[in-house]
Amino acid sequence: MQPPTILCSTVADGSMKARSDDQMDEVAHNREVFLAAHDIAIADTTLVRLVYEGGDYCRYATVGDYDKGDGIVRPSSKISDAMVVTQPGHALFLPLADCVGAVLYDPTKGILMLSHLGRHNLEQFGATKSVEYLVNEHGVNPKNLTVWLSPAASKDYYPVYAFDNRSLHDVTTEQLLAAGVTHDKIETSSIDSAADPNYYSHSQFLKGNRPDDGRFAVVAMMTK
Repeated sequence: MQPPTILCSTVADGSMKARSDDQMDEVAHNREVFLAAHDIAIADTTLVRLVYEGGDYCRYATVGDYDKGDGIVRPSSKISDAMVVTQPGHALFLPLADCVGAVLYDPTKGILMLSHLGRHNLEQFGATKSVEYLVNEHGVNPKNLTVWLSPAASKDYYPVYAFDNRSLHDVTTEQLLAAGVTHDKIETSSIDSAADPNYYSHSQFLKGNRPDDGRFAVVAMMTK
């Protein structure tokens, strides 16, 4: 199979998550324009919607045709820290603002996961558990996985205290390797979202260094 389509929006594309009701129309427009520019139908896209309520940050779901448009053209029906698709042409959409968006892809089985990996998830070994979900639910061999890690805040701006102040990228990579993914198949973005003004950063907004508390998006889709 061909490599998956992986997209990453920037501040120039506008915020990809509404922080209040009065932003809903603007964000919906930003999403539609961004997806259309890359020939992805908004009706074929599912939002990876997570919440920080409760104590479980390793919630996963496999979605199908019925879930297309969920959270995008209609309200979200699922809360999940990662989603999996098994068919080409079904896009997953994850808003971010410092955390890692990990795209895990098995070309031998045609399985794709988009996983949110921030401090909360990683403290529960979310990168390892993401791989384990693919193994247990879809029979994936970790050695067949290719993984792409999105722009994220570096340890200079957002150290992960529970892991000796290392970066989100480094902790994610360590957990992927522990799950059996091979190092040569992990591609990590060199972009520091907290240092690069082209990307939204929640941590920098809270410090008064960014004017907007927006979100950029990672989109992943297997191609037909």
